[in-house]
Amino acid sequence: MKVNKTILVGFILIVFSGIIFVTDAFNPIIRPITYIFLMGSSKGKDIMFFFLLGIFLILSQTIKKEIDSTRYLKISIIIGSILLILGILIEILFRLQMGIALNNIFASMNHGMSTTSILHTHLLKSILGEILTAIMGPFIQSNINTGVGLYSYVPNFAKLVILLIPILFVTCVLASQKRPWPTNFILAVASSCLIIGAIDGGMFGTPAIVGICGLYLVYRNGYYTNCIMGFLINDKNLLEKNEEIQPPYKVHSLRKMRDLFNLSIYLFVIGGIILLRFTVAFAGAEPDYYTVEIANMEDNVTFGKIPLEKISQTKNITTYHVTSEYNEMELLNDLKVPLNNSCEYYTVSWNIYSYLD
Repeated sequence: MKVNKTILVGFILIVFSGIIFVTDAFNPIIRPITYIFLMGSSKGKDIMFFFLLGIFLILSQTIKKEIDSTRYLKISIIIGSILLILGILIEILFRLQMGIALNNIFASMNHGMSTTSILHTHLLKSILGEILTAIMGPFIQSNINTGVGLYSYVPNFAKLVILLIPILFVTCVLASQKRPWPTNFILAVASSCLIIGAIDGGMFGTPAIVGICGLYLVYRNGYYTNCIMGFLINDKNLLEKNEEIQPPYKVHSLRKMRDLFNLSIYLFVIGGIILLRFTVAFAGAEPDYYTVEIANMEDNVTFGKIPLEKISQTKNITTYHVTSEYNEMELLNDLKVPLNNSCEYYTVSWNIYSYLD
């Protein structure tokens, strides 16, 4: 394998992911950037992003035989979409099995706090976390949340769905072969975000939306993206290489209306996902108060200044109401302290209105 600039950049990114793993020195630099497209970036997601980005760039240069990269790109979009939809269905199945409401955040207190919800799922992440913990548990730092506390609650169906992730990885690698560097880089970023989004966040998360949008951008407009970049930097080699890959949708006068129609569908689908996310968030919100349910809570728990109003008590579930003046994220984190090692799990009804104040 001949080492070119793309492969060299890939190796540098993989080394950088290793540096991030062992030190927090670069957090103030990279976190404000990755926060934008990784939806509340964390150390674990930063490591995954730069590692996957480097791997995709390297592997995009390794296959020499002729491959229909456009076909595999289309397959990647389909597999990625199915994976994200199944992630939501797994969340619904999990809640039906547990007998808990759809419109709440589930927080497991086994092996540390791990949360999941339909709006931001971590169930598939817990399967990967279980595997990583078994392989390299002693080396995983405490500030990297693997979501392993959710693993015991994951429906068996999810353990089959997780197999789509390596399949998606392979199709994304095949889709990136023999492409000019601008679209190659876009595909590497989008593929990394899509895989991270499927594991951490799900269909309604920013990484998943960035990933699907990026793949579709290259599928529909990769040829023109390379053209624009080639003209901007006056790179004749880029323009010549771009002509070797004929786009599936090359605009000419007879197809302009069809292309505009397809673009409108694309924008409609992406806008629909975003609209659905907010519709579900507002429709499921409990604006008057939070409902907090705690399973198998010990008797000696004290909640300090958290304004809990006890509503009911069953054999293993204690139900409270909390004023809606509390911010949702603050309530989740404040409950974590007194309930650490003092209950099996707790749930909090979500309230998107608390983020609007």
